[in-house]
Amino acid sequence: MRKLWILLTYLVFAVLLVAPLAKMVQSAFSNGWTGFVESISRPEALHALMMTGLVVLCVTVLNGLFGIMTALYLVRGKWLGRRLRGIMNSIVDLPYAVSPVIGGLMIVLLVGPDTSIGAFFANIGVNIVYAFPGMVIATLFVTFPLMVREIMPVLEEIGDDQEQASATLGAYGWTTFRRVTWPSIRWGVAYGAVLTVARSMGEFGAVLVVSGNIINRTQTATTLVYQDVENFNIAAAGGVALILAAFSAGLLLLMEWTKKRREVH
Repeated sequence: MRKLWILLTYLVFAVLLVAPLAKMVQSAFSNGWTGFVESISRPEALHALMMTGLVVLCVTVLNGLFGIMTALYLVRGKWLGRRLRGIMNSIVDLPYAVSPVIGGLMIVLLVGPDTSIGAFFANIGVNIVYAFPGMVIATLFVTFPLMVREIMPVLEEIGDDQEQASATLGAYGWTTFRRVTWPSIRWGVAYGAVLTVARSMGEFGAVLVVSGNIINRTQTATTLVYQDVENFNIAAAGGVALILAAFSAGLLLLMEWTKKRREVH
């Protein structure tokens, strides 16, 4: 019976992961190597990949900064009160409960061009929705819990005895964080960053709503794949999707390495 379950597990793995990946590779190279190179070197593909990289970079940096701050407040912020911390803790998990499409719609309704906030920023020359800032906000909304949920268990595990001792010896808050807190949470931050990058690269729903999917302006790699599939350009879609899959595989290996380093320390 045990061997049957193991065989069934491998079968499900093959059907859900290996077979689609093999089909994607076949589609990407259906027109040969030249067709694959052309599909990923198109101006719209290069721009979409560049836009994806910029969004991932900005979101990872912002997620790291605000994620660390939020985790510290939720674990160490006794002055916030138990009830307020409970509310904040629930809000952090909101992106898990809300569809990314709904999250994107919320951003459009809040800072869209027809709103007072959106009009204010438009008057000073900053467009949020259907522009790069809105794409960053949408992706940040989707990925925000990842960093927080990786750091909070580490902070709870190490406690605050060493931080209190550092403060007692006269160290400033930044010095205590840099010399005491950061060495303990750095691998948690690294693991959260890897998860953030992976999730940001694959985000589709929220970005599609907020960006408008404008070619050579607000189009990311995932929305370009969607457009290629809609236009029955399967080979081109497979080429771009294969690039994303290759990055995802590299991130998976990096995640496993980070996890091992985290266990060692």
